Amino acid sequence: MNERPPHTPKRPSRPFRSGGASQRRERPAGRPFGEWPEDVAILYGWHSVAEALRNPRRKLRRLMATENAMKRLVEEAVPLPFQPEIVRPSEIDRLLEPDAVHQGLLVECDPLRSPSLAEAAENDLILVLDQITDPHNVGAIVRSAAALKVGAIVTTARHSPAATGVLAKAASGGLEHVPFCFVGNLARALEEMKNSGVQVVGLDSEGSADLVDTPLRAPVALVLGAEGKGLRQLTRQTCDTLARIDLPGAIVSLNVSNAAVLALHIARRAIASKTAETTSK
Repeated sequence: MNERPPHTPKRPSRPFRSGGASQRRERPAGRPFGEWPEDVAILYGWHSVAEALRNPRRKLRRLMATENAMKRLVEEAVPLPFQPEIVRPSEIDRLLEPDAVHQGLLVECDPLRSPSLAEAAENDLILVLDQITDPHNVGAIVRSAAALKVGAIVTTARHSPAATGVLAKAASGGLEHVPFCFVGNLARALEEMKNSGVQVVGLDSEGSADLVDTPLRAPVALVLGAEGKGLRQLTRQTCDTLARIDLPGAIVSLNVSNAAVLALHIARRAIASKTAETTSK
C-alpha cells in the first residue's frame, strides 16, 4: 500500500505518431505502462468513463475508444464532448498496467474540484478515511458511498491514493458523484466538523456499542481506519463516540470496504428514520 505521491512522473517526451485513424504511442523503454503529469486524471473502463462523460463538471482532454466501445457509447446515448480517437485495444493496453480491464475506453481529464471542509460538513452523511491507502479498497468504498448518497469523503492529502486509475476503475463511476475533501490534519478536521454540528462516530472493534444501537442524527460523519491498524489513537480520541459492528456468523470481521457499506447503510437508515419522525410531529 502506497502513500498518495506528491506528484506522478511526467508524460514521456516521445511524441505521438499518426497512424491511420488512430494515434499510437510507443511504449517507453524501461516503463511498463504510460505515465501522466500530476494535473491529469486517468479513467478507464465502461462505468468510469461513461459517468465521466455524463458529468458536466468533468473537463476532458482526450478520449480513446475502440470501435465496439464507440458503438456502445452511441447506442446508450452517452454525451461526447468531442470526437474520440478510434483505436485498437492494444493501443490502450500499452498505456495501462498489464492487468487493467479497460473495456475499450480511456479518458485523460482534469481532476474534479475538491470541496472545502466547511462545504463537506454541510452534507447529512459524510465518510472519513483515516489513512486507508489501498486504491482497490478506496475505490470500492467510493462506489458504496455513491450508492448510499454520501455527500463527501474526507481524508488526508498524504497517506491516501490518488483519485485516478485503479481507484477510479474500482469506484465504477462513483468518483463523479462523491467528492473528495483533502485535509492536512485529520484530527483538526474532525474537531472543525464537530464545532459545526457534525456528529463524529468512529468505527472500532472496541467500540462501546453496536452501530445499530448507537443514536445517530444528521449531519453525521463515519470514520474508518485502515485494515489491521484501525483508527489512529488521536483519531479515536477526537471522535464523539466509538461504535462497533457486531456480526452473528463464524467470521466476525469484515474488510474495510465491506464494513464501510454496512456502516453507511445503517447510518442512512437512521437518518431516514429521524427525518420521518421529525416530519410526523
